[in-house]
Amino acid sequence: MTLPLTGIRVLDITNVLAGPFCSYQLALLGAEVIKIEQPGRGDLARMLGADPAAAARLMGASFVAVNAGKQSVTLNLKAPEGKEIFKKFVLISHVVLENFRPKVMKRLQLDYDVVSKINPSIVYCAVSGFGQDGPLAMRPAYDQVIQGISGVMSVTGDAQSAPLRVGYPVCDTLGGITAALAVCAALVDSRVSGRGRMIDVSMLEATLASMGWVVSNYLNAGVVPIPMGNENFTAAPSGTFRTADGLLNIAANETYQFEKLCDLIGRPELKTDPRFSDREIRKRNRASINKEVEQALSARSAAEWESLLTEAGVPVGRVLSVPEILSHSHLAERNFVTTFDSPQGSQRVTRGGFVLSVDDAVPASPAPVLSEHTELWLAKLGYDATKILKLRNAGVI
Repeated sequence: MTLPLTGIRVLDITNVLAGPFCSYQLALLGAEVIKIEQPGRGDLARMLGADPAAAARLMGASFVAVNAGKQSVTLNLKAPEGKEIFKKFVLISHVVLENFRPKVMKRLQLDYDVVSKINPSIVYCAVSGFGQDGPLAMRPAYDQVIQGISGVMSVTGDAQSAPLRVGYPVCDTLGGITAALAVCAALVDSRVSGRGRMIDVSMLEATLASMGWVVSNYLNAGVVPIPMGNENFTAAPSGTFRTADGLLNIAANETYQFEKLCDLIGRPELKTDPRFSDREIRKRNRASINKEVEQALSARSAAEWESLLTEAGVPVGRVLSVPEILSHSHLAERNFVTTFDSPQGSQRVTRGGFVLSVDDAVPASPAPVLSEHTELWLAKLGYDATKILKLRNAGVI
């Protein structure tokens, strides 16, 4: 068996994270992703990341994170010859993915109206901060900005620290996942009907859509969400607790879980305490129940409590650092990290959040060197060595 998107060719003109994260998911599912990059410079993410030497080689850690399994072709889309080459790619592709600001592709005369005439079955996906229209459409799209405007920061942190940024580019990531889902759905229809379509992905709206419970509590119950730190607004005791050694997340969201927790920490009387005898009452007395639980947890370490509570069926987990979870035997057993040894240095990349039953959805190759596949593809498109050299000297590729 082959991966689900085997045979699908994606023309990827995206930069940095939201768009590249989308095409990375498609590559993991088997699509052939041709990454169109600016000659000489490439994706900005090539210059980003915690390893300055790698960034200087245009293979920054930020780029490596979401570009394994892709091919790199450099193309100046402002040049007439570059537009011509791009259109030839469109003719043999199934998806065009871009994350320019709205109207950029129209100015380049390569927008959906143009490419759909070349290839009527093309699925064209535009990822932007705010969507292709509306009062905010033309604003620059940066994750930090979207986090603030979307309300994410307003509910992150606690009463003292909020508004607080989520510790990774969550809005870029959600935009990319949303785009990948929409592209896959549109491909199903395109393969059946022969009809392509335009997909308009808004990072703002993708983020708000992911905040379903918080948004619904306001829309349908009139409850304005507030920052609650590590507390769970749906239940108590449900949050982060100090132990004799380390932090522990406990999610005793259901009554039977709360009762088991009380027994295991040696405080069975809490089950019948009038302050805690009902789910809604516990939420109103959150501070009191948390104090009682945390006091009892001081008798053991987080690792010991994790083992005891898990065995009893109480949802629990230690609070780990990124290095701690990446070195965990669970991820090793599930082959979450793939290592590539290449002339450009070792690359360690993660797969998506899924495993397929037959073929493992892991990247097939390391992140490409800038322009690594340009000449290969131009030859496939009918350009001979002389013409390729002329295009290179003219700065088209």
